[in-house]
Amino acid sequence: MYSKPTDLSFELANGGVGPDPLRLDALDAEFVVLLFQRDHLCGNCRNQVQGIATRYEEFRERNAVVVSVLPEPKERAAEWAASYDLPFPVVADPESTTADRFGQPVRFGFLGELHDLLGRMPLAVMIDLRGGRTAARLLPRRQRSLRPADHRGTTARTRPQA
Repeated sequence: MYSKPTDLSFELANGGVGPDPLRLDALDAEFVVLLFQRDHLCGNCRNQVQGIATRYEEFRERNAVVVSVLPEPKERAAEWAASYDLPFPVVADPESTTADRFGQPVRFGFLGELHDLLGRMPLAVMIDLRGGRTAARLLPRRQRSLRPADHRGTTARTRPQA
C-alpha cells in the first residue's frame, strides 16, 4: 500500500542522463515523476519508459522531469538507460530502500520479497516542487502506469494540478 513519506529527499546513483549521484533537490523542475519499476526484465516497465522517452519533450514543456527508479545496481541501470536511449535519469535503488520508503507495493508476501520480478509492483509518484513546498502525490490508479498509449496524468493534454 502506498504511503506518503515525510522525507522526500533521496540521493541515488544515476546510470542515465543527468547528475550522478542524483538528488531530488538538485533537479531543475517544478514536477518530478518517479517511476518505480519492477525490475530490468519487466516488459511493461520497458514499454513504459520507451513510450515516455518518445514523448519526453511534452514532460519538459510542462517543467517536469521523469526519473526511472530500478531496484538494480548502477551498472544495470546504465545498461537499461543506454539500451533504450532514455533521455531522463535512471537511478539505481539496489536495496529498494527508496522504493520501500515511497511505499512501492510488493505482492505475495514473503515469496514476493524474494524476487522483484515476482513481487514488486510498478508505482508512479508525482512530486510537486513548486513554491518551496514539496508534496508527493500518487497518480490515480487509471493513470498510475503512464502507459505509452495513455499518458493522461502528466503530458501536454493536462497540466498537473496543485
